[in-house]
Amino acid sequence: MPMSIRFTADEESRLEALATRTGRSKSFYVREAVQAHLAELEDAYGAGRSGA
Repeated sequence: MPMSIRFTADEESRLEALATRTGRSKSFYVREAVQAHLAELEDAYGAGRSGA
């Protein structure tokens, strides 16, 4: 599902540098970051996983 995210100039620069250094896409790292923190955010807000 397409999604649009706005980054600060610093965030964009750091993400671009990481992607360039590693040969991975910026999208790869954004997905990694979301996956790494989604469960803790669900816990913090009592949202839990549903349908997964």
